[in-house]
Amino acid sequence: MFLCRPKMEKPYVSAVVPAAGFSTRMEGLDKQLEVLDGTPVLAHTLEALSYSDWIDELVVVTRSDMIPAVLELVKDFEILKVRSVVAGGETRQQSVWKGIQAVSPQTAYVAIHDGARPLVGQQVIAESVIEAIRYGAAAAAVPVVDTIKVANSDKMIDHTPDRSKLYAVQTPQVFRLDRYKEAMEMAKNQGKDYTDDCQMLEAIGQQVYLSSGEYTNLKITTPTDLLMAQLILEQTKEMV
Repeated sequence: MFLCRPKMEKPYVSAVVPAAGFSTRMEGLDKQLEVLDGTPVLAHTLEALSYSDWIDELVVVTRSDMIPAVLELVKDFEILKVRSVVAGGETRQQSVWKGIQAVSPQTAYVAIHDGARPLVGQQVIAESVIEAIRYGAAAAAVPVVDTIKVANSDKMIDHTPDRSKLYAVQTPQVFRLDRYKEAMEMAKNQGKDYTDDCQMLEAIGQQVYLSSGEYTNLKITTPTDLLMAQLILEQTKEMV
């Protein structure tokens, strides 16, 4: 006798894309608009999210001075799922919150994805959303491959954690919207500003499932990352 699993009803999912940083480690380059294989980094990111059947709309959060350029990019690349482009805040947490406030009223889940992660795969997006629906919160992650050392204030090794339990967390990070708002409210009341959305949700006791990420889902932080991303794209094209 075979048991049929109940069909998962897909909720409305809004992707919030923070792209409001100042690219301080990019040696004068604006990583969001740097060209990668002929296309701006941010356009790669928005196209990947827009292509996903699991994402219903996009809200881009950028610097106020960048809004005209981002709107032009959205128009030029015909990214139809973009609902709005809004100005960010002084920190990442504040910027994401600005994006959350701009999502559609029917939004049940938010998928937060760095604008500077242009190589995110469709499977990574799908799994992060599916696992968030199942557990309430999920984040793409990959096992750490390097040995990690915990050091004291003098930079002397304190101890070596078990690598089998360590993961490098990526984005998308997907959360039930009501739980995200609850976590944000507590963070504001406590005067805390988190650089990682999972950490903010953990603070209210929300467990976060680590869905499968990809090592190629790198974040453009330095000019070297841009070169690596270009090489990955070239290799991918050769394999097709």
